[in-house]
Amino acid sequence: MSDTVTERPAAQHGVVKDLSFLNRWLPAWIIAAMVVGLFLGRLVPGLDTALEAVKIGEVSLPIAIGLLVMMYPVLAKVRYDETHRVTGDRKLLGLSLVLNWLVGPALMFALAWALLPDLPEYRTGLIIVGLARCIAMVLIWNDLACGDREAAAVLVAINSVFQVLAFGLLGWFYLQLLPSWLGLPTTSAEFSMGAIVLSVLVFLGIPLLAGFLTRTLGERAKGREWYENTYLPTIGPFALYGLLFTIVLLFALQGDAIISNPWDVSRIALPLLVYFFAMFGVGLLASRGMGLSYAKSTTVAFTAAGNNFELAIAVAIGTFGVTSGQALAGVVGPLIEVPVLVALVYVSLWAGRKLFPGDRTVPIR
Repeated sequence: MSDTVTERPAAQHGVVKDLSFLNRWLPAWIIAAMVVGLFLGRLVPGLDTALEAVKIGEVSLPIAIGLLVMMYPVLAKVRYDETHRVTGDRKLLGLSLVLNWLVGPALMFALAWALLPDLPEYRTGLIIVGLARCIAMVLIWNDLACGDREAAAVLVAINSVFQVLAFGLLGWFYLQLLPSWLGLPTTSAEFSMGAIVLSVLVFLGIPLLAGFLTRTLGERAKGREWYENTYLPTIGPFALYGLLFTIVLLFALQGDAIISNPWDVSRIALPLLVYFFAMFGVGLLASRGMGLSYAKSTTVAFTAAGNNFELAIAVAIGTFGVTSGQALAGVVGPLIEVPVLVALVYVSLWAGRKLFPGDRTVPIR
């Protein structure tokens, strides 16, 4: 494959070398975090009110802190002086844009209508989830699967720009124009541009700036060898600590809704499951078919499969209300996405050896 020579060997990826214990048992930690969150939400009176007392936009401040802690170590690992090789890769950029902004929203629209024809609120919530492309947790999944960090940073930045420019237009198209063309009921919704911009600035802008400054100043003061062999291994585990902390809080906040509406949650979960697996599979196979390396193919697949649940929840709550079915669908999104994408990390590592023989970016386990 022509682009593999520019990749660094997978053995140099910090997650594989330094977080092997956490990585090996990550599914168990995820399940434990979910259970702890559910019990906290049920057993601690007023916890949900306390967590929601202070917000950034419509996202609880403790959850926002967890997300920032989760994202900073990953963005600190990016070699920003190597991102130029990604911006010149037209195949990677073009495929990612098509998957994220054409295929993803269209697939979620089709699944929502096919599987939730009798539940308009949940259907609308899922369509909003499909429009919110991932700018946060995808960095964790990409790093665990030994994807291309520089490519992930560039694709996430591009998704952020498109999110600001295209979210409102796509919402109008999929909730009003396309249903009217197909003779289906339409949904009137006005999205807050402020919520979209705030989501991008907080959940990508802050950790991206911190990661860039840390690497730039750290390498300038102590050199790249110290930065990558001493500093990064020290902060690396905090990405997963932040992830687990965020999951505990999400389940604590939404435990009552999940436990009280198990059938509704299962109805919402089905199209989400199909969506995540389909987008990942299409992304990985399409990338391989275009001749991209394992590392870049993995990055394309995860950026296509992941969604920006912070934005989806904020938009659903701001537009339809905190107790709405649209908000519940937005909340169920990450609760299904997290365990599924953890599973897809292992699928990616297994598929890499099968689909990319001889590729030096395939991680060695």
